[in-house]
Amino acid sequence: MSELQWQKSTYSQEASACVYLATTPTGTILLRESDEPEVVLNTGARQLGALISALRNPAAL
Repeated sequence: MSELQWQKSTYSQEASACVYLATTPTGTILLRESDEPEVVLNTGARQLGALISALRNPAAL
């Protein structure tokens, strides 16, 4: 199995509370936070897109 390539979110600040994303070979998207990197959430592209849209426009909820 290949090692995951974690990418830091461009919205994360340099010092703390960084969000990292990685994609598995099957297309699953993994999310983790720098303070607790052992806790990993998994999702799909459609679900992550819906979350990002909701965060950008909370009035649409």
